[in-house]
Amino acid sequence: MLESGIFVFSGVLLLLIKLPKRWLLVCLGHDLVLDVLVSVVAFALHFGTFSGVMAATIAGLLMSLATSAMKRTFGFIRAGVYTPGFVNLRF
Repeated sequence: MLESGIFVFSGVLLLLIKLPKRWLLVCLGHDLVLDVLVSVVAFALHFGTFSGVMAATIAGLLMSLATSAMKRTFGFIRAGVYTPGFVNLRF
C-alpha cells in the first residue's frame, strides 16, 4: 500500500513539475484546493478496495507535504502577486 501511494504521488508530482512556472506558482497559491482535488481524484480512481483507498490516502498526504514544501521553497502567486520563497523564480 505504501509503495502504491508513493507511485500515485510521484505521478502527480511529475505532472506539477511539467507545468509552466507561472501555472505552478498559481496552483501553489491555492494549495488547499490542489490538495483536496488530488485527494478526491485519487480516491475516485482507487475506490473499491482497502489497499486502493490506503494508497490514495498516502498519495494525498504526501501531496499535502509536497505542496507545503514547494510553497515555502518556490513561493506562490495569489491574486496576481508573486510572493517569493527561498528560491526566487524568474518567469
